[in-house]
Amino acid sequence: MGIGPSTKETSLHMFRDPLVEVLGEDTDIDFAGILVVGTPQDNKYKDFVGQRAAQWLEAMRADGVIISADGWGNSHVDYANTIEEIGKRDIPCVGVTFNGTQAKFVVTNKYMDTIVDINKSKEGIETEVVGENNVDSLDARKALAFLKLKMRQK
Repeated sequence: MGIGPSTKETSLHMFRDPLVEVLGEDTDIDFAGILVVGTPQDNKYKDFVGQRAAQWLEAMRADGVIISADGWGNSHVDYANTIEEIGKRDIPCVGVTFNGTQAKFVVTNKYMDTIVDINKSKEGIETEVVGENNVDSLDARKALAFLKLKMRQK
């Protein structure tokens, strides 16, 4: 397992990240910022980074979170753990990641109830097209709409 060409984000994508653009332009929310968390190899550190990210969000008094991952497989272990840690702190959370048909979650939990799949290929697989399976503005708007619903329900 790993990250292939179609799930890699180009540097131009990073400069014009659709999630940042959509969240930054929405006047209904107070976009607090971006928290970047790595993907350690050791399981004890996978748990640690998820706990620390959630503690940081709790300290910021975040009303809601969109968590995205540009990888799949082993990276989804960290992703699931971080979502669980955020959920245990009663912070509404929406996930954005690549799933398709080949990258189903290797682990799940009850807090992973709202995930936006960024797969764009008809076959539901990683392709040879660089950047094909990246977050776009529609994905970002879906994630924001889901987050607003979850925040209202809370």
